This record gives sequence, structure tokens and C-alpha cells, in this order.
Amino acid sequence: MSPPAPTLRAPTVEVTRRVRAWAPSRAAFARWAAAALGRRGAGRELAVRIVAPAESRRLNAAWRGRDRPTNVLSFPVAGLETGATRPLGDLVICAAVVRAEARAQGKPLVAHWAHLVVHGVLHLIGYDHEHEADARRMERREIAVLRRLGFPNPYVARI
Repeated sequence: MSPPAPTLRAPTVEVTRRVRAWAPSRAAFARWAAAALGRRGAGRELAVRIVAPAESRRLNAAWRGRDRPTNVLSFPVAGLETGATRPLGDLVICAAVVRAEARAQGKPLVAHWAHLVVHGVLHLIGYDHEHEADARRMERREIAVLRRLGFPNPYVARI
């Protein structure tokens, strides 16, 4: 008899809301992050900050040189592992941009949030999309993770 499949242990997620706009629950963030991390999620800590366009724009300009708000920014933490505590990093998500993109793309709002959390977490563990091959690898991973979570392919046009 084979042993049962290991269950994914969700990372600890701290959520800070800087806006009143709707955002998913802490449990949803943890579930989506755990799915993106796979076995790497046990003992990890993730901070999610939900912000307004002005704060997103300021951070995007300072860190990426792009003077506009963006959907998600990822800030990985390196070298701070102490015992059982292993910080993963921070995600800064602009609720207004997420809502506008979901509407424009004809996607359910919760599906777009899930996609951006998975996307941001993958950045935290080293995925990027600077080169075409890396972008394809990251998109394949996002599609697979979202499918396991019950969400459709985020790269298929809905409108």
C-alpha cells in the first residue's frame, strides 16, 4: 500500500489592506500561494499589501522605472531564514488595477486575483518573463497551477 499523497501546507500570509475595495480573504491568498509554491510552501511567510493606484504607481516608478500603477509587484526576501521561519517576500497588489483588468478582459474578478497572486508568488521563487523562453515556462506553470485550483487559462481571451 502506498503512502497518502502529501498535503500542501499553506504559507503563513499576512494581509494589509490600504483600500476599502473588495479583495479576497487571507485564506484564499494562502491557498493560492500554497498551490504556486507546491512543496516549497511549508514554513514560508508571505506578506500581501493591497493598495490604491497612487501607492502602486509610486512603488512601480521607484522599483521598476515605470510611472504608472500596476497590478502586482513582487519583492522577494533573501537570506533571512531563521529556524522554522522562512520569509518568502511581499506582494503589493493594486485592487483598482486588478478590477479594471478583469472587467476589460471579461474575466471573473476572483479568477484574476488568483492569477496575479500565483504570478507574483512565482516571481518570488525566481520565475520571470524577461525572455521569451522564460515567459513561456512561467505561463505554463501559471496555467497548470490555476487549473488545479479550478480556474481557467488566464491567457485565453474571454471577450
